[in-house]
Amino acid sequence: MESALYLLPVTLGDTPVDSVLPAYNKEVIKDIRHFIVEDVRSARRFLKKVDREADIDSMTFYPLNKHTSPNDISGYLQPLLEGHPMGVISEAGCPAVADPGADVVAIAQQKNLKVVPLVGPSSIILSVMASGFNGQSFAFNGYLPIEPGERAKKLKQLEQRVYAEHQTQLFIETPYRNNKMLEDILHNCRPQTKLCIAANITCEGQFIRTKTVKNWQGNLPDLTKIPCIFLLYK
Repeated sequence: MESALYLLPVTLGDTPVDSVLPAYNKEVIKDIRHFIVEDVRSARRFLKKVDREADIDSMTFYPLNKHTSPNDISGYLQPLLEGHPMGVISEAGCPAVADPGADVVAIAQQKNLKVVPLVGPSSIILSVMASGFNGQSFAFNGYLPIEPGERAKKLKQLEQRVYAEHQTQLFIETPYRNNKMLEDILHNCRPQTKLCIAANITCEGQFIRTKTVKNWQGNLPDLTKIPCIFLLYK
């Protein structure tokens, strides 16, 4: 197997692996023994899901999250420098997209090491595909401010970009605060602005619906503790 840093997408929830990941991914994973992961426990569960016969105890896991120091991240690539293939695994979806895995990929690029992205589900891309919004120009904004005044200001800024730049705006919230986010969107955005709510993408209970802010009023889904992306467009 070629020595490279393989970016390994995972399922977005309890979706069966075969329904969202190519068989090729499984073949690649079987030959890797060193993994850089956002969460060790979820990475181990994913690898067992891919291959029940996998010897997890023979694998080495390097945690990569917001608490990992830059010095540690740089050292994680030593097996790759020695000729061993390595994998990067996010907690959900595609690594290095809205994910700390981007830090280790940047170091690999600086060191001229080969990086190989594999095909898999991205909630960002899938939500844009299903929204009916502009897929040629869109921006993912991550989490919005929690403070009410700052959040209202940010929502209005994003909405202004929708109208001024014809650009789809995406953002997320901590799942237990989704309902409050929805209320804030309806309170701060124009009645004619379109809002797409994309929840549980590729999972049981998937919900993807686009309506104007006005038409969402009085008919809101319960998004408590559900992985969700919000999209705005005109």
